[in-house]
Amino acid sequence: MTLDRGTLARQMEGVIEAHSAQLRDQWVRSEPINHFVLDNLLPEEWTRSIRGAFPRPETMMLKRSLRELKFVAAQMNRYDPLLEEIVYAFQAPPIVQLVQAITGLRALEPDTLLYAGGISLMAPGHFLNPHVDNSHDKRRERYRVLNLLYYVSPDWNDDKGGNLELWPQGPDGEPLTIVSRFNRLVVMVTHQASWHSVSRNVAREDRCCVSNYYFSSYPVGEREYFHVTSFRGRPEQPLRDLILRGDILLRMGMRKLFPQGVKENPHYYKGKR
Repeated sequence: MTLDRGTLARQMEGVIEAHSAQLRDQWVRSEPINHFVLDNLLPEEWTRSIRGAFPRPETMMLKRSLRELKFVAAQMNRYDPLLEEIVYAFQAPPIVQLVQAITGLRALEPDTLLYAGGISLMAPGHFLNPHVDNSHDKRRERYRVLNLLYYVSPDWNDDKGGNLELWPQGPDGEPLTIVSRFNRLVVMVTHQASWHSVSRNVAREDRCCVSNYYFSSYPVGEREYFHVTSFRGRPEQPLRDLILRGDILLRMGMRKLFPQGVKENPHYYKGKR
């Protein structure tokens, strides 16, 4: 069987639709960072094929700073075609419509440019500090309202680290851990208070994820807002937190002077899709 985006999306559609009531309940009950978790999204052998298609880390872009350490890629036509198919399967209209019905968010649109989306790989020792995603799309025309994360590393468990953390009380509080379990889809809201992170990968293997964002012309909630991607230190990192707070102020100040940014973010798809 050819695993193209149509085949993948049809399989996803059936599974999501079958669990839609449960997912809606998860979403409503999980404020202030609304989210839902769905396991066994695809047949296991399909998901293993997706993991097997991931490229070697050295062919991806390494993001290294006090904020994060991970490999990412959005230029999907450089890699195994299956990876582009799974990324864009999440953008199929039936999937977008189902997610819209579950979340109740308005006018959802997938991000065909994969602005900060695509695939990511976190090798041993990699991490992602608490942060909120930037509020808009590449052209600052639509709000970034949903993050879809699909995990494809077999036999992943809590002991390996590399797990998604939500911070309902902000980065000074306690995190809620969602294990990056194999064949698991997590859909979470993104707004000015949706602090999230990825714990340090302490395993001897790579943690792999397929990522998508959905945008909308409407903000989450009633008020308009704008913010850059904003990182903080973890509670046990007071010095890093101080530095990252200053980084937020500096970059927000720069965006007031230069609304489209000083330089282009290279993390988007520039090729044929």
